[in-house]
Amino acid sequence: MSEEEEEESEEEEELVEVEEEESAAGTEPDYDLHFDEETELAELRKFREATEDEAFPDELDTPLDTPARVRFQKYRGLKSFRTTPWDPKENLPLDYARISQLENFNTVRKFIVKSHVKKERPVRKGAYVSLFIKNVPISIIESQSAAITVFGLLPYEQKMSVQHSVVQRHGQCDLVVKGKEKMLAQVGFRRYLVKPIYSQHTKSNKHKLERFMPKKGSFVASYYAPITLSPAPVILFRVEEDGSATLLSTGSTLSCNPDRVICKRVVLSGHPLKIHKRTATVRYLFHSREDIAYFRPVEVRTKHGRRGHIKEALGTHGHCKIGFDGPLHQNDTVIMCLYKRVFPKWDFQYF
Repeated sequence: MSEEEEEESEEEEELVEVEEEESAAGTEPDYDLHFDEETELAELRKFREATEDEAFPDELDTPLDTPARVRFQKYRGLKSFRTTPWDPKENLPLDYARISQLENFNTVRKFIVKSHVKKERPVRKGAYVSLFIKNVPISIIESQSAAITVFGLLPYEQKMSVQHSVVQRHGQCDLVVKGKEKMLAQVGFRRYLVKPIYSQHTKSNKHKLERFMPKKGSFVASYYAPITLSPAPVILFRVEEDGSATLLSTGSTLSCNPDRVICKRVVLSGHPLKIHKRTATVRYLFHSREDIAYFRPVEVRTKHGRRGHIKEALGTHGHCKIGFDGPLHQNDTVIMCLYKRVFPKWDFQYF
């Protein structure tokens, strides 16, 4: 047999082996048995939303079928996100009638730690005690296969409030987690199911909402839960359909303050059509004269740092004339930032 025939036979054997491997991989038993197409599509949509939000944070196209004054009627413009005041008692949800608020969380925490933790020690450390519990159903005793753990609560820790925790995403977690998704929270010795929202960890009196769990840095998770005095460890898990739990983030409690203002930002964008010195005709920011008149008091700015105000509407298709504090570039983008306060979703349940 010649060398060419040997090479051809070797190539044919390799092709046969590759085909056999592919056929064996494609015929794995029960591969599609637990495949849920709806869940797969939902995860795909969530991944695309997270990717778009990462590339264009908070940007949203002005709707064509709904007037902007109706779609964004709960939003407001702010001269400065850092210094503009916002009343924390304004337009509170009905769930706030079910919670308690400490007048000054840090002062109360220091007083409780000083008076109850350091002074009152009815049982010395490391001692064994006997507890007698009355009226315990027999079903509970029969269902308990392991020892029962007993904890003591400090004052106010039996009341519900808005719990804020500073957490960081776990290094091995690469899942896309959207705000208000149900997850398992281990806070101190208590474990419950919550639907947290995420915000930036800053020292301002207002904090910007994060639509998805950030991948880097520290952030604040807020949810309805019993008051837990800090410091206490916090671990967030994602509960899968099969009952398993995936570790998402770890951290510690920050405070229990219902007055913490968390603002959701929406960025509307437009493009300069004509530029004359400091005045520009902008399109695509709105689509009707009524919307322009409604949002006229709100300040606009550009991505290159210019600031301005709407002067007048031009025509009936959403074009407007805007005056800026300096000359504008043709490749610049005009944006308007709108804000509204958001609250966690009440879905508390002990786990």
